[in-house]
Amino acid sequence: MDARTVAETLAQPIAQELLFSDIPARLSYVGLDGDPRVVPTAFWWNGTSVVITTVPRSAKVAAITAHPRVAVAVDRPGMPPRSLLIRGRAEIEVVDGVREEFVAAARKITPAEAMPQWEAGVRALYLRTAVLTIIPDHVVLHDFETTIPKAVADLVAGR
Repeated sequence: MDARTVAETLAQPIAQELLFSDIPARLSYVGLDGDPRVVPTAFWWNGTSVVITTVPRSAKVAAITAHPRVAVAVDRPGMPPRSLLIRGRAEIEVVDGVREEFVAAARKITPAEAMPQWEAGVRALYLRTAVLTIIPDHVVLHDFETTIPKAVADLVAGR
């Protein structure tokens, strides 16, 4: 998928709604044992990349370092379903302290009244963090209003 198509898809209103929603993403990657993994996680969209922050010694950091191709899904329940599917390469940087993307991602899913205590606890606990920056190179948006999965479109066209 070319960069222009990726950027155009990510700029669509429904994609932006999902990227800035309080819905956790599901990060998919290949574990060190070769088996697939999917984990829910808070994330931050910085306008060009998906940013996920975690503990540097986590299993996903080791696995993604070995196999940097990942997928991210953000979808909301209800009708009509909406899903944003992103594939790309994850770059990992281990940094001192807590990056603001970590706090911003948590703010989307943490109740406002719990946020000060959560942030203080994280800043005291995390001396270093691993920042996963996922650069999208393939994006699919299904809103079931203007776009649907190809298999469903083929089924409809055949009737």
